[in-house]
Amino acid sequence: MFELCLQCPQDRVEELADALEALAAQSVSVEDADALTDAESALFGEPGMPPPQMGWRQSRLTALFGSQEEATSAERRLGAAGLLDGCSTPQIGAVADQDWVRLTQAQFAPVAITPTFWIVPSWHAAPPAAQQIIRLDPGLAFGTGTHPTTSMCLHWIATQGAVMGRVLDYGCGSGILAIAASLFGATAVDAVDIDPAAVEAARLNALANNAIMRCGTPELARGQYQTVVANILASPLKVLAALLCERVAPGGSLVLAGILERQATELQDAYRPYATLNCSASKDGWVLMTATL
Repeated sequence: MFELCLQCPQDRVEELADALEALAAQSVSVEDADALTDAESALFGEPGMPPPQMGWRQSRLTALFGSQEEATSAERRLGAAGLLDGCSTPQIGAVADQDWVRLTQAQFAPVAITPTFWIVPSWHAAPPAAQQIIRLDPGLAFGTGTHPTTSMCLHWIATQGAVMGRVLDYGCGSGILAIAASLFGATAVDAVDIDPAAVEAARLNALANNAIMRCGTPELARGQYQTVVANILASPLKVLAALLCERVAPGGSLVLAGILERQATELQDAYRPYATLNCSASKDGWVLMTATL
């Protein structure tokens, strides 16, 4: 495997990336050329907010090719087409062999939700303190226990036990919250998501953890639930206010996450016609909001 690396201004990134892909690059990555310097700039904004800018001042493009000949040919053809004008001289080099699976796995370690409740990747041994575990690997659907919103929801579930009754996990992603509800004594669990990939991920993760739950699109949810959990983002949570509250049985619990601290008042206002939301926990700038209907 060989890589072709070059530096270019922001307004050339898209054109060059498209050209490299057309020239048989197996992948093209884009990074801030000023990363780890005083000139480094953030590109992505907070959830629900536009990015502060559309690109970095200077970007580093790295294209992977199957052979040195392909990389050299790509450089030559880019130059002939004038696409390298204003860019740094491309550098071509061999990519050292790596155990990419092992390197990826090393980034994900067991996560403690409580001292005795852990989320553990399949390739890790469970920690000695873990009395209850969920086996979950990173995948296409959101939810491995590492994000503050997920960990706050999991901690809330772990403290409830059978009082959760029948549970609805709305926007289930990986299914981690529904699996936890099943583990901690829910009488029945429905996990729903609008993304078919998430539904399939939740189903497979449930099987891997011997969790008894139904997985499907939102049409699966029927009737009312003693507990409704939704860990998505503030904007869709506001749109879904009436629907989610209608699913909560009298005296039941509504648990909402994916909310930044600065968005808490917006959520309280949106839910005021149906429920009184309270901030039950906060972590790293995110809040968990709950209500009893």
